[in-house]
Amino acid sequence: MKSLAVTAEGKLEFVDIPIPEIGEYDALVKVLSCGICNGTDMKIIHHKFKGIDDYPVILGHEGVGEVVKLGAKVRNYAIGDKVLMPYHSNVPAGYSSGWGTYSEYNVVTDAAAMRDDGLIADEFAWGQRTLPSDFDPVSSAMIITFREVLSTMKTFGIAPNMTLAILGLGPVGLSFVKFSKLLGAGTIIAMDIDDEKLALAKKMGADYTINSKKEDVVAGVKKILPEGVDIALDAVGYSPFINTGLAIIKPGAKICVYGISPNMTQEVDWSTCPYNWTLQFNQFPSKVGESEAHDQIVNWIRCGILDPNEFISHVFEFDDAIKAFEKVERHDKMMKMVVKIGC
Repeated sequence: MKSLAVTAEGKLEFVDIPIPEIGEYDALVKVLSCGICNGTDMKIIHHKFKGIDDYPVILGHEGVGEVVKLGAKVRNYAIGDKVLMPYHSNVPAGYSSGWGTYSEYNVVTDAAAMRDDGLIADEFAWGQRTLPSDFDPVSSAMIITFREVLSTMKTFGIAPNMTLAILGLGPVGLSFVKFSKLLGAGTIIAMDIDDEKLALAKKMGADYTINSKKEDVVAGVKKILPEGVDIALDAVGYSPFINTGLAIIKPGAKICVYGISPNMTQEVDWSTCPYNWTLQFNQFPSKVGESEAHDQIVNWIRCGILDPNEFISHVFEFDDAIKAFEKVERHDKMMKMVVKIGC
C-alpha cells in the first residue's frame, strides 16, 4: 500500500509497504483522511519529537477511516463503521511508527472486547472511537484536535469563571478559546501575531485580543486584568512564553504548556512573579481522556455549536500531501490542513 514516510531527517517520500496484518481483536481500516499536525508531524520530520529516533518513520495520527475487515474476536466494530484515529503500531521491519495514518490502510483495536476477555489493550486503543455515519470524513479529522484540547482543558483544571491568556491561534489555540467560552470561562485574552487569527478568536469567544508582535503582552494583559490571569496558556510551542506567563498570572495561578516547542530547555526567571505558581505541561494527551471527551465533541457538532469546517483552510489529495507539508515549511497562512486519502 502507499504510505507517506519520513525517510531521513527533513525528507518526506511516498513508500510502498504491505497492508497491515490484523490480530483477532483488530479491525482493518481503509483510511479516508488524515489531518496535518503542524506540531507533532513537523517535529517528527525534523527529528525534534522526543521518543522517535529511528528512521524511516511512517507518519500521520489524525486519521478517519472505514472498517473493512474484522478480527475473529472483534465485537464493538462492524464492517462499514466510520472510525477515528487508527494507528499502525506493527509497521514492517526497517520502519518505525509515527502512527502511520498517511497510508491507504491502518488498524483499530477493540479495547473493550480485550478488557472483557481479561486482557489489557494498548492505551492508544481506548482513543479509537466510531463516528456517526453521516459525519463528513474530511472535516471529521479535526475532531482529533478537538478531543485533545477538551481533554487537556480537564487536565489543566480550566473551570468556569477562570480568566485565561492564550498564546497562539492556530486550530489548537482557537479550540481552547472556543471551548473555554462554551464551558463558562471568565475573561479570555487571545494573543497571536496575525490579525486575521485575532479576528477569528473574537468570533470564537475571546473577550480581548493582543497582537504580540505589535504590542507589549505583559502591559496589555495587566491593562485588562491588573491582578493577572488564572491561567497563561501556550498553545503554539513558544518556550519564552513561560517567562511572559510568570509576569501575567495571579498569585497561585498556572502557566500551562500544550504547544510543542522545538527546544527542550528554557531558562525560567521567577524573580518578579508571585511567590506561588505552577508550571504544567501536557503535550501528549491521554487517549483515555480523549475518548472521554469524544461524545461531548460529537454532541456539540450535532447541535451546531461547533463546526469543524471553521477550523480547516486547505484540503489536499493524497498525491499532493508533500506539497501540503511544503506550505508548513514556508510558514504560509493556514489553519488545519487535511489530506484526502480514500474518499
